[in-house]
Amino acid sequence: MRWEPEAIIAGVFDDPADRAAARKEIFAHPDWLELDRGTLARDEAIVRGAQRSGLAEAEVERLLQHVPHSLVPIPATVDLLYRLKARGHTLYCLSNMHFASIEHLERTHGFLEVFTGKVISCRLQLCKPEPGIYAHLLKTHGLDAASTLFIDDVEVNLKAAAQLGIRTLRFEDPAQCERELHALGYI
Repeated sequence: MRWEPEAIIAGVFDDPADRAAARKEIFAHPDWLELDRGTLARDEAIVRGAQRSGLAEAEVERLLQHVPHSLVPIPATVDLLYRLKARGHTLYCLSNMHFASIEHLERTHGFLEVFTGKVISCRLQLCKPEPGIYAHLLKTHGLDAASTLFIDDVEVNLKAAAQLGIRTLRFEDPAQCERELHALGYI
């Protein structure tokens, strides 16, 4: 999925000061992680975000409403997922995401069927890079860490997985990922 917080902010706020406040006090604030973790209710996040940022609650709510719809699949990545599955690989989704986003994606995007299982942060109250979320994935799905390849675009998430013995691959774009998967013999 595309994650472009600057574009989300720009789609809601015209004023540069409001954009800066939204960036700092909403997306870059620890409350964002608590939304993803499922330990902060959306309504409370709106109130707290408005208080911190000086933005109106209605504006913060509008910003949060834009997030699920902004998560757009990357066609080349979706195609790669289906090709990996067709080659016999079992695929799992491990994602930090708050309830509104995952519920929207599950309603609107059929490609999630490609995953044998999904581990979503808000449903476990655990987030990447916390070791517990990786351990949950391995245990719940009976995966051997050394035989599991974790692909992510965030270095700290990769390092956390590697500390549990999981093999890792840094995702930069679909073409790069495919080249590296090919070099590793997955494709």
